[in-house]
Amino acid sequence: MSRQAQGAVLLILGATVLSISAFSTTYVNYVRPGFRPLLVGAGAVLVVLGLLSFAAGLLDRPGAHRHGPRVAWLLAVPVFAIVLIAPPALGAFAARQSGGSPAPARTGGYGALAGGEVTELTLGEFIGRAYARSGPPLAGRQVRLIGFAVPAEDGRGWHLTRMRIRCCAADALALEVAVQGVAAPAEDTWVAVTGTWVPWRGGVPDDYVVPALNATAVTAVGRPAEPYE
Repeated sequence: MSRQAQGAVLLILGATVLSISAFSTTYVNYVRPGFRPLLVGAGAVLVVLGLLSFAAGLLDRPGAHRHGPRVAWLLAVPVFAIVLIAPPALGAFAARQSGGSPAPARTGGYGALAGGEVTELTLGEFIGRAYARSGPPLAGRQVRLIGFAVPAEDGRGWHLTRMRIRCCAADALALEVAVQGVAAPAEDTWVAVTGTWVPWRGGVPDDYVVPALNATAVTAVGRPAEPYE
């Protein structure tokens, strides 16, 4: 790989990183929103290095041979993956591969639910409140949850699901709520589900069990700008 080719690869890679972070929100399919400044900075550095390398190649003396290892062409792989394939945010397939949600800490750290007939909660908060042994009661309260549909493994019913990430899609964990009382939407369909929590029989279980929601309404919604919790 010549110096000019190295510069071109760095320039294209940097421009691709900038295009998905500085000029669009595609990056949230792969990392948390807080990583945007780092991605923009990394993209800018790659662009500058690419321009410098390309310029240095043009200024090389005739007959001078400066070649990098062929393996450097692998730097172009992320470009083709993002530009040609554009992997979407993780969905039902990734949720089925997940090891399942661990039982959340059973604390009474949640405040009172907001007033109104229906309270919108994240799946993580709904699951945490379902497992809380103390604190404001969840039973009997109408809540609204947003996620995508995933058929249950046993073929009976379906789960409302949202992926949670700590830093990037590689460490994603599926948050799931079993939906009862309504027919399952098509797999991977984003929906808002309104209903009430189904209390545990015999109290909060010691082992993790997917919480259930008795649904009264299911409405199709667009995929949120931030697909992960």
